[in-house]
Amino acid sequence: MRFRMSAMNRQELAELLEVLICPVCRKSLVIRSEDSLKCNDCKRVYPIQDGIVIMLERYATIEQI
Repeated sequence: MRFRMSAMNRQELAELLEVLICPVCRKSLVIRSEDSLKCNDCKRVYPIQDGIVIMLERYATIEQI
């Protein structure tokens, strides 16, 4: 089962993004899709599984331009 942003209201999501940072480069994250967050600085994409953001570098992918 995948996390859907509709399960979290916009206020909760905004508060979450204020405190989460990329564990690699320490920059802020943005919503990439319903099942991932992205760091615009280092281009790492962190998956969201079962409503939990997997913030481990080994699970992140690097988005190619």
